[in-house]
Parts: sequence; C-alpha cells; structure tokens
Amino acid sequence: QVQLVESGGGLVQPGGSLRLSCAASGNIFSIEAMGWYRQAPGNERELVATFTAVGSANYADSAKGRFTISKDNAKNTIWLQMNTLKPEDTAVYYCRAYVNGITSWGRGTQVTVAS
Repeated sequence: QVQLVESGGGLVQPGGSLRLSCAASGNIFSIEAMGWYRQAPGNERELVATFTAVGSANYADSAKGRFTISKDNAKNTIWLQMNTLKPEDTAVYYCRAYVNGITSWGRGTQVTVAS
C-alpha cells in the first residue's frame, strides 16, 4: 500500500503564509512528478504546482511569484510554501504523484484564507 499524506493546512488571514507538506510512504519502487492540486467548492480540481518527470517545477499562473514547491527525494516528500495568500486560494489542497506507475492522490488538507 502506498499513501500520500498532506499536512499544514489551516485558517490564515489574507496576506499570510502557510507551508504544506506531503509525504509518500509504503512500498515505493518509483515515484515521480509529485505535485499539488487544489479544489474549491463548486470548482474542478486544478493544478497549483508540480515537479515534472525530469524534476523541473511548473506553476499555475495563479501561483507564480507567491508559491514555491520544493522536495526532498530521499524522503519522498514535497512542500508548498504559500505566501501572500488571498481569499481565492481557499480550497482543499491535494498531493498527487505517480507511484509505481500509478497516479496516487492524498486525502487533502483544507486551506482557508479569511479575515
């Protein structure tokens, strides 16, 4: 069994920061393209930031300049540093990765940006 477990969500005021983490565990033979997606109520799940199969980082336009994705390959862990948060960033944030050739998702962590 492979698990992706997110943490770090919460309630933050506009302009504030949060740091999300996602750790993959289990019988992992290969893992690539770890990334972050989010889904707000009534909206489709969308890309926030992800590493490609070759290790470069891609960001959604809404995340560029405010969010930074980072990783520790040895720990199968990624982070998402989110700065200058806006109310429209409110969503459930999900971790996704290709683990052993299969797309795997975490259960998500809620991020709420409100004053």
